[in-house]
Amino acid sequence: MKQLIQNLKTGQTLLEDVPVPIVKEGHLLIKTSKSLVSLGTERMLVEFAKANYLQKAKQQPDKVKMVIDKIKTDGLQPTLQSVFNKLNQPLPLGYSNVGTVVAIGKGVSGYKIGDRVVSNGPHAEYVMAPKNLTAHIPDEVTDEEASFTVVGSIGLQGIRLANPTMGETFVVIGLGLIGLLTAEMLIANGCNVIGYDLDDQKVKIAQEKGITAFNPGKGTDPVQFVMQHTQQIGADGVIITASAKTHDIIAQAAQMSRKKGRIILVGVVGLNLSRADFYEKELTFQVSCSYGPGRYDENYELKGHDYPIGYVRWTEQRNFEAVLNLIKNKKLNVKPLISRIIDFENYSEIYSNMKGDKTIANILTYKNKEKPSSKISLFTKSFKQQKGVIGIIGAGNFTSVTMLPILQKLNANLKTIASSGGLSATGLAKKYKIPNVTTDYQEILYDQEIDTVIITTRHNLHAPMVIEALQHGKNVFVEKPLAIDKNELEEIIKTYSQSKGSLTVGFNRRFAPFSKKIKDLLGSSNQPINIIATMNAGYIPPESWVHDMEIGGGRIIGEACHFIDLITYLTGSKVEGVIMNALGKQPEENTDNASIILKYENGSNAVINYFSNGSKKYSKERLEVYAQNRTIIMDNWRKLYTYGFRGKSKYSNKQDKGHYNQFKELLNFISTGDKTIIPFDEIINTTKASFSTIESLKTSRWISVK
Repeated sequence: MKQLIQNLKTGQTLLEDVPVPIVKEGHLLIKTSKSLVSLGTERMLVEFAKANYLQKAKQQPDKVKMVIDKIKTDGLQPTLQSVFNKLNQPLPLGYSNVGTVVAIGKGVSGYKIGDRVVSNGPHAEYVMAPKNLTAHIPDEVTDEEASFTVVGSIGLQGIRLANPTMGETFVVIGLGLIGLLTAEMLIANGCNVIGYDLDDQKVKIAQEKGITAFNPGKGTDPVQFVMQHTQQIGADGVIITASAKTHDIIAQAAQMSRKKGRIILVGVVGLNLSRADFYEKELTFQVSCSYGPGRYDENYELKGHDYPIGYVRWTEQRNFEAVLNLIKNKKLNVKPLISRIIDFENYSEIYSNMKGDKTIANILTYKNKEKPSSKISLFTKSFKQQKGVIGIIGAGNFTSVTMLPILQKLNANLKTIASSGGLSATGLAKKYKIPNVTTDYQEILYDQEIDTVIITTRHNLHAPMVIEALQHGKNVFVEKPLAIDKNELEEIIKTYSQSKGSLTVGFNRRFAPFSKKIKDLLGSSNQPINIIATMNAGYIPPESWVHDMEIGGGRIIGEACHFIDLITYLTGSKVEGVIMNALGKQPEENTDNASIILKYENGSNAVINYFSNGSKKYSKERLEVYAQNRTIIMDNWRKLYTYGFRGKSKYSNKQDKGHYNQFKELLNFISTGDKTIIPFDEIINTTKASFSTIESLKTSRWISVK
């Protein structure tokens, strides 16, 4: 299928051939008939992509600060590599999609094949959308009309936050697509509506819809105009749908408001607020978030957990339905807003000159001639009778920024890459010359030429995919963690014992040059040692998937396992017992501020401090080793200091966390059949130890690792 994408690095907007998504649980697969181009949002993205690096930096000063901080801690080269890889990732365009349901995922009810639906899917011939971000289209509403639903819900959410009542006067600043829809819905709500814009065409359309509209560029003062039309009282509410960098708009909104008026920001404007303007009138100001309650909540959007209607009357899905009903009942007339209807293949007629585009709404129409396929081949390459032929499942940041550049340097035999949506995998396949792309990871498992599977998906998928790959006799490399609960781990142990395949977990720290140096300095005496490891992990918002115990497993299981394995490597022993204490009086199992004490079988003692409340300017990882009147300090994988040793006492290196050596040894193992690069019993011990930390936190006692 074809999908419209934006390349932030080159500035190109183009149609990409990508495999059709495989419908997953809680989702619908939709064959697109129409999609609406949101000129405001998409124009900003396209223009940002076309800007040079300096212009991009000026537009995002916060991101520049983050880059500078990362350079200070990680070094220039790793930081620049990360930035350029991020810019090179293709971004999907569009979020107002209409089509028919062609596949229904497990757990979805209320839909059947052939239903016409709207969704926030991108401009693509097929889209996969979660059930709570879709809505049925009434028979009386055409596909063209329905394509306004998602954009309309943005305006509707702004209206709901403003809480208008019948007879009130509202001002809509900016009469673009969202502004016109907002103004007309306010009229349907029984409000008197004033609107203004610098485009005469938009002002004319607004006037034809019964809006008191004007162009302030022709000499009309907006504040005076509103005051005159409200008997000097001022507007009850102002909804800003404009997109401009100026701070004047927010000032005008305050000055034209009545005492205790409401101002809602839907668009993007400068926000230098005057305290006097807001203080004297006791104005309220709120920023509206997209389509409504549920937005960016993974429990609602991805897991399908609806909010009870008695407590949250209007969710984003119910806002979709409300807009469709307004169109159905002729309360919202979107037909006059349609500027052009263009074939999807002719997208460049819109995107080649978006900066000067004065149209209001452009609709893309789809023919969908090609038979949908979950796999595409970019070019032909033979892998017959070769060892180490690799299939990759997962195309996220780790795959793109860290793993693939290394595998390319090592001339790895990469045959197929899979991702659930297909777009990210396609971009990486083109960049790293991978012949095949699929959205069905089973293609990799059943491919007889592929003997090695690399899994870099979200954590909850690791164990099930490891089990499947081992059942197919593959060599398996899975990015940490191996599993997120004991039942998964037991099933892996059972499957591994019956499989011809091998298993490696991405505990890369043990392969770092400084880790090997520390191991050499300690020697092979196997005497007990003391280790303090500190991970200044950094803050991640609580709503992130990594904190979800069902998806990410929490940061201790998902990330602290790195240092458990590293200490196992350095001590030459396995964990015997664990106790963990967390920050705060009432610790939770998904804490990311904790201290872990580890007892090892050979008597070694270790402490792992995993903290998320430290400064990003400080080193992210630090290791202290105390043994036989000697001390070794490793600072962020860039510097190593030794005390009590003969000879050199300070070592420096570019930051190297062991990924290169790890994959080099993995490829060598696959091709030679030599011993696995991490002993299986150590992998299992580390994973069990990570589970024991959570059990210890719950029970406030030492946990024996068996």
